[in-house]
Amino acid sequence: MKYFIGIDLGGMSAKAGLLDETGVMRAMRRCETRESDAPEKTAWDLSGLALEIIAEYGISVSDVLGVGIGSPGIIDSRRGVVVNWSNFGWKDVPLAELVSSHLGIPVYVTNDANAAALGEARFGSGKSYADSVMITLGTGVGGGIVMDGKLVEGYRSAGGELGHTVIRMGGIKCTCGRRGCLERYASASALKRDTRDAMERNRDSLMWEEAKSLDDVSGKTAFIAARRGDKVAKRIVDNYIKALGEGIANIVNLLRPQVVILGGGVSNEGDALIRPVKRFVYKNILASNEYAPLEIVRATLGNDAGMYGAAAYAMDRR
Repeated sequence: MKYFIGIDLGGMSAKAGLLDETGVMRAMRRCETRESDAPEKTAWDLSGLALEIIAEYGISVSDVLGVGIGSPGIIDSRRGVVVNWSNFGWKDVPLAELVSSHLGIPVYVTNDANAAALGEARFGSGKSYADSVMITLGTGVGGGIVMDGKLVEGYRSAGGELGHTVIRMGGIKCTCGRRGCLERYASASALKRDTRDAMERNRDSLMWEEAKSLDDVSGKTAFIAARRGDKVAKRIVDNYIKALGEGIANIVNLLRPQVVILGGGVSNEGDALIRPVKRFVYKNILASNEYAPLEIVRATLGNDAGMYGAAAYAMDRR
């Protein structure tokens, strides 16, 4: 039996998973990461993490055919280089080369959102479909595209930025510099912003019972109050669903995947989110759902999607 390691690199920690060649997760390990560490130190730590997981499962390095890393930032996956990761101040870091030099086995790097999308496509909610799009609803809106079973990264791995498609021309300014990006309306951050604004204007809203202060507001606040019949909260939820639906409809009209997979914290609302999003999207896509059936589902791998996807990325590059 041969194995692959998938590493999900984050700003506070890195997680590594050992998958056998059939895709079964055999072992997992975690280590801390620090912004203050030099790239070489982080690469050393990731290498150590891989060696720990190999030793834990009782195999040798020669049994591992490749290591995949899902990293934040702009990634040149062909060269295995982190072109820019602003949170850590990385520029043109040859991460694949640095880690491979310690391990002596091939290492491949892709963007972390792409890794998560590939993980869900191969081993999660998208495993029954050849064509899938994953959208993560967290601090921002991330995602990835898998067509015919293969990750679509675009020229120099710079594509797949689904959160930075514009749904409202001249809308709220985004961190990317454009206005009206999907991320500014459909992220958990956007939902919390709109909830706080509505609470300040409506002191009698039930949302004040769910969040005792504006600092306590979460992505759940408006959904919970809406289920209790609060009209202000229902408007917040409805507007959020329309914004997300607009973004999904645009993506579907462009790519027409078989399934759209929703991940991230807001997706935990389940049917309260999925059902109305489906209704909106089905009304706003060009080809009928009868002709080209589209499913919209929740992600199932949770925080492990990146590990699975990074390992799958290494499998595909071998």
